[in-house]
Amino acid sequence: MTTPRKVHVKSFGCQMNVYDSHRMADTLAPAGYVETQQASDADLIILNTCNIRERAVDKVYSEIGRMNELKQAAAAQGRRMLIAVAGCVAQAEGKEIVRRTNAVDLVVGSQNYHRLPNMIARLQTGRPIVDTEFPAEDKFDVLAPPAHVAIAKRGITSFVTVQEGCDKFCTFCVVPYTRGAEVSRPVVKIAADVERLAAAGVREVTLIGQNVNAYHGEGIDGRPATLAQLLRRLAQVPGIVRLRYTTSHPLDMDGDLIAAHGELPALMPSMHLPVQSGSDRILAAMNRRHTRKHYLDTIARLRAARRDLAITSDFIVSFPGETEADFRETLTLVEEVGFAGAYSFAYSPRPGTPAADMEGVPADVSAERLQRLQAMITRQWRAFNSSFVGHTVEVLLEKPGRLPGQLVGKTPSLQTVQVMAQPALIGSLVSAAITGTGTNTLFGEITKPARAPILATAGA
Repeated sequence: MTTPRKVHVKSFGCQMNVYDSHRMADTLAPAGYVETQQASDADLIILNTCNIRERAVDKVYSEIGRMNELKQAAAAQGRRMLIAVAGCVAQAEGKEIVRRTNAVDLVVGSQNYHRLPNMIARLQTGRPIVDTEFPAEDKFDVLAPPAHVAIAKRGITSFVTVQEGCDKFCTFCVVPYTRGAEVSRPVVKIAADVERLAAAGVREVTLIGQNVNAYHGEGIDGRPATLAQLLRRLAQVPGIVRLRYTTSHPLDMDGDLIAAHGELPALMPSMHLPVQSGSDRILAAMNRRHTRKHYLDTIARLRAARRDLAITSDFIVSFPGETEADFRETLTLVEEVGFAGAYSFAYSPRPGTPAADMEGVPADVSAERLQRLQAMITRQWRAFNSSFVGHTVEVLLEKPGRLPGQLVGKTPSLQTVQVMAQPALIGSLVSAAITGTGTNTLFGEITKPARAPILATAGA
């Protein structure tokens, strides 16, 4: 009997990278690879990289250095270990990764990980392989479906990619260059994936895409479907009790999708809608193609459809040319909306993007603005969480907590809740009275028994 080879996939960055990492492991399973959480045990290490955050490339090379130490230790034991770099940094850097380090055996772009088994077989020649071309075939048509056992190990929530790429070309963003143009998967294929996940015990699915609400995949009738139509189809899948989607662009928040928030009980009341700035002048420089008024009007329409909608966002502080007046417009927008949370960053240039050549804001000014914005967002986030104390909410229990007898779950608004409960309730929806708040969590007590089947019965 052949001894299985082990693969360790380390994912950086966005939710799509998490999904891609799972699919890479699934694709390698027929080739005899099993997942391991220990990089030192692996025969193959895959670094699935992200190029969005500051100094992403430097961090990848630092990680390659650490993995190379494991590779050298394995070689000293007479064991061959391969290192692959995948994802957006791989797409952007390509052959430069191989040129800068002799530790990497394989560089695979964000559209090519379905070719991994063939590439690994070709590595027997000993020469590094770089594949960052945008292929003619759809990788989703080639990928093997997720294994039932693998799904069960990953828990009761799952990401499902429905759309990739972006056609917006914001001046600060590398996604159009590393992920390519917008491509959407057919409704039938997405539904089949979700049905497979449900059969393996998944209860909540988050649809993901770089610009997910630009979804336009082939519908049941052969015509392009909207994201709202896709959500309505997936809400019919037995066993799936919660649906979410991320990340959206304000321009693509159409009336049908807004209406779906008021019509679909399975569609959770949480929305991540990046605005980036509250200044129309800066939004134009970013090529966001929406205005402050458009964003605020969209928020008003969403809240009219679903009053309890929790809205989060993204902000870039000190984009080139931002004045104090521009920044104050961002602060007033935050005050007007009232966010449940947000990601905020000081602008940092991405090589190859138009904004990289623009004159930046002094670092000390940028740091001070970011501190002010984050303080305001933190106050809103804490107020939002505190508003739940004394109220009862429905919680989907996902996994054991850190303490004995503790389980952790999520509210419809995507807040983490800790309760004391038996492990058999993992995968169940329970009513919990919120008794207090912590730094990043809510505390609750179960008031009603589970109203849905537990994970152990799913797929039985």
